[in-house]
Amino acid sequence: MQALTVFIHGWAGLALLMAGSATVLAQPAPVDPLARARQLYNAEKYDEAITAARDAAARPGSKNEAGLLLGRALLERHRASRVAGDLDAARAALRGVDATSLADRSRLDLVVGLGEALYLDGDYRSAAALLEPVLEQMGLLAPPAREQVVDWWATAMDRYAQTRPPDERTAIYDGIAARLRLHLGRYPDSAAASYWLPASALASGDLELAWDLALAGWVRSVLAPDKGVALRADLDRLVTQALIPERVKRLANEPDAAAAARFTAEWDEAKTRWPQ
Repeated sequence: MQALTVFIHGWAGLALLMAGSATVLAQPAPVDPLARARQLYNAEKYDEAITAARDAAARPGSKNEAGLLLGRALLERHRASRVAGDLDAARAALRGVDATSLADRSRLDLVVGLGEALYLDGDYRSAAALLEPVLEQMGLLAPPAREQVVDWWATAMDRYAQTRPPDERTAIYDGIAARLRLHLGRYPDSAAASYWLPASALASGDLELAWDLALAGWVRSVLAPDKGVALRADLDRLVTQALIPERVKRLANEPDAAAAARFTAEWDEAKTRWPQ
């Protein structure tokens, strides 16, 4: 009986020990500040990401990755709300990153960050020159980041083209279109490319091509992750607010109001054949 009592007590002690171990195991592991900064950045919580990245930068071995995250988060906060000083602070953070210590993906993120900084500074041609090689490495980026880079590059090129004499612009827009056709060949779901192709044709003065490319983008929009909701809204504005008025201007033998109504009806009829 005594042996049985010892046996029972022994199991009871073991059970308590195991319960204690389970309690220890159940405690959540401490969150790595760098991983937390990255999660907050991806969640677009830039204020918190900035704080977390600054905390991570003080830890051994995290300075460069944290500096990269800090710079990118500051750029995004500046882009969203124009917080005073963020652009200067972002430049300083990105300049302080030792690129030799970064993995390939992080080096690409650094290039994108530097290009974005130039873009936000209004140095559009320089920004486009920095971002253009990234278009050849899109496989390393997630789809939202790919779209962002394409849109920044095309917008930067467009704004640069607007500073050039009219006789130079066509060649610039032809170059934009050629690059975007290659991108669409690799990523047919790219909403940014589907928008900028007709926009480039319109800017270069080829209105018939712009119309056809806008309709192609409208139909292709079903491939986009949001089923084309954002792209179709952008294309509709492009056609109704820019392309149709330009087509009306080129008509000499039809009243403007009648021509605008005719083109609008044509566009609406095409959209009806391809509803969302």
